[in-house]
Amino acid sequence: MGCRRASPAAMTSPWAFTSLTAVFLLLNSLVTLVSAQGSTSRWQTLSGKPPLVVARGGFSGLFPDSSAFAYQLALQTSVPDVILWCDVQLTKDGVGICAPDLRLENSTDIAQVFKNKDKTYLVNGVPYQGWFTVDFTFNDLVSSVIYTQGVYSRTPRFDGNLFPIQTVENVTALKPPGMWLNVQHDAFFMQHNLSMRSYVLALSRKVVVNYISSPELGFLRSIAARVNPKITKLVFRFLGPDDFEPSTNQTYSSLLKNLTFIKTFASGILIPKGYIWPVDTNLYLLPHTSVVLDAHKAGLEVFASEFYNDVPFSFNYSYNPVTEYLYFINNGDFSVDGVLSDFPITPSAAIDCFSHIGKNASERAKVLVISKNGASGDYPGCTDKAYQKAISDGADFIDCPVQMSKDGVPFCLGSINLIDSTTVVQSNYSNLVETIPELNKGSGIFTFSLTWSQIQGLTSAIANPYTKYVMFRNPKFRNDGKILSLSDFLALAKNTSSLSGVLISIENAPYLIEKQQLPVIDAVLDALSKSGYEKQEVMIQSTNSSVLMKFKDKNNYKLVYKVDENIRDALDATIEDIKKFAHSVVISKSSVFPENSLFLTGVTDVVPKLNSAGLPVYVETFSNEFVSQAWDFFSDANVEVNSFVMGANISGVITDFPLTSARYRKNHCLNLGENTPPYMRPAKPGALLELITPGDLPPAEAPDPVLTESDVAEPPLPPVGARVPPPSPDDGTKGALAPTPPNRQPRIAACLFLTNLAILVTGFMLL
Repeated sequence: MGCRRASPAAMTSPWAFTSLTAVFLLLNSLVTLVSAQGSTSRWQTLSGKPPLVVARGGFSGLFPDSSAFAYQLALQTSVPDVILWCDVQLTKDGVGICAPDLRLENSTDIAQVFKNKDKTYLVNGVPYQGWFTVDFTFNDLVSSVIYTQGVYSRTPRFDGNLFPIQTVENVTALKPPGMWLNVQHDAFFMQHNLSMRSYVLALSRKVVVNYISSPELGFLRSIAARVNPKITKLVFRFLGPDDFEPSTNQTYSSLLKNLTFIKTFASGILIPKGYIWPVDTNLYLLPHTSVVLDAHKAGLEVFASEFYNDVPFSFNYSYNPVTEYLYFINNGDFSVDGVLSDFPITPSAAIDCFSHIGKNASERAKVLVISKNGASGDYPGCTDKAYQKAISDGADFIDCPVQMSKDGVPFCLGSINLIDSTTVVQSNYSNLVETIPELNKGSGIFTFSLTWSQIQGLTSAIANPYTKYVMFRNPKFRNDGKILSLSDFLALAKNTSSLSGVLISIENAPYLIEKQQLPVIDAVLDALSKSGYEKQEVMIQSTNSSVLMKFKDKNNYKLVYKVDENIRDALDATIEDIKKFAHSVVISKSSVFPENSLFLTGVTDVVPKLNSAGLPVYVETFSNEFVSQAWDFFSDANVEVNSFVMGANISGVITDFPLTSARYRKNHCLNLGENTPPYMRPAKPGALLELITPGDLPPAEAPDPVLTESDVAEPPLPPVGARVPPPSPDDGTKGALAPTPPNRQPRIAACLFLTNLAILVTGFMLL
């Protein structure tokens, strides 16, 4: 750490805002902040005004908590009246600093700077060991210690900016629209001959402090008569229901029953969100409590805490943080008066852009929403439940990746390998494992090894692409839904007037035709012909140009060419070749915004070149899980979608969570031109990289290839050979081989969500 240390003069100098501001102006193209909100009468807050956004430690979801960059980014990406939150701690010499905890080792590099200087103290009767603020003077800290990222699920690459410890006055000097001081441990400071009461009262005479919160009744009551309630509001903060408030020795759950008493010294309460929307042991929402309505009846404002985009709370939200906020601010029964968030850009958008969108609201962005195996983020892919959810969520096109059964029935499934989307290895067919290098890197049980009757008897399984991050999808319904034949899929779509059409994907055609004698293209054409599917559009997608050529003379089909690798460019001649067999193109997200270690490095010309040639571009795959997104999107799927739609002008999104994109198209903050608020402006690729010091930059990576003519040229499909029809079992199991002893093929285990998500986050321990 010594090589990264700045001189004391540099550490105490102004916050180097000149260069930072220039980059953030590039990042957001900021204009005068405006609000897209209409009448405030819609809000069910105590005042009838929109809920407040309180930025905990600034934009601490990206930059180190309480650091200069965090506070400035919060101001530049949030609603105009955003409030900056500072957890006030006192140093040995009584200076008030902003730090998320009494102990500094999890938010600074103090443990490396002052080795063996940790101590053990009782905090509310419980012993804690660490580097406490009361053992160091402000000069000790500001001259040597820097803020660092304390949450392991967030990038540490900004730590090299040498963020100095900030006083409360440093933050108020930014002249934020609102300032919130949180005093967590007044009793502890008193034990060390430090008076938080004297500090806060003296500070409030010099600067405007809009809110002061504390979980200690004694502290708030001691200053209640000394602050001007028209300027400073006091807020009683609730900790865990079974935790004890130190001055009364009552649990917080018991204090919650006496809101009229709290009203005698406070104007509001700050409560963890679980007090409002509790969850069961499986992390599904229970009915909301009456706490907000009860507090409003008592004349108390209610602020909800513990909002983090990167710490899932309930499966009901499908990993979409905007959905979570809407449960608290736009549920039809009540609205909290404010939210405390590490990612203030998200509640800003939820309040200003996504609230009060009616079911019949018009779409403000012209972008197609195409499902990826249906709503496969919520149900097993390509099942009736996944397709029904995609339709109800507002998808324009539902998709069917066509696979072939042993007896020649085309059906919908996301992979030719049944292990990927069913529990086949737990069935009587586990002995059918084989290795086919041209289809799968490892071993598999392939669709053409089972008859359609046998496949129908399998149990579907939801995809969990981010299990290494201990993130699972909708475990309550992980095996819900039945696999559909192509005919059943077309019948479902045909009877759904809200759909614009279907997308049928055909892969592995040469292998199926030549090696398995399964005429997949003929099977698709036959199913389409028999379905009478005429009203809605049919898109045929493939990575194989020869497959698309088979449909070329079918004027009623739109052909979609999928590029199956990340590319940085496409030759003009290649694009002209694509136009000979396709009407549109599917590319990956990285082919639009290339990235390195989850940081966007720039933007390619692929989309504008394809568009200029008359080829609409659809991009895949958009997921809600924050680990699927670059840091530039702030762990928010809505920011990502907006950046591709408004920043890259793509024509469609392919997503396993259709609701996110469908709702995005209706938000109030689109089509506002220069008045677009910063929380609805697309990310600026490469801007975050500019904020990383050279020594902390990720290593350079080789550029993606250019798409050439040879990449899209495919040999003609082989002729279909004669094939002996397989037997037709009548019970779904006839003809199956007897199961063999374990064969090293791992069985699919039931996906149990780990309720303890502390392994993802280590920076939020409150004493």
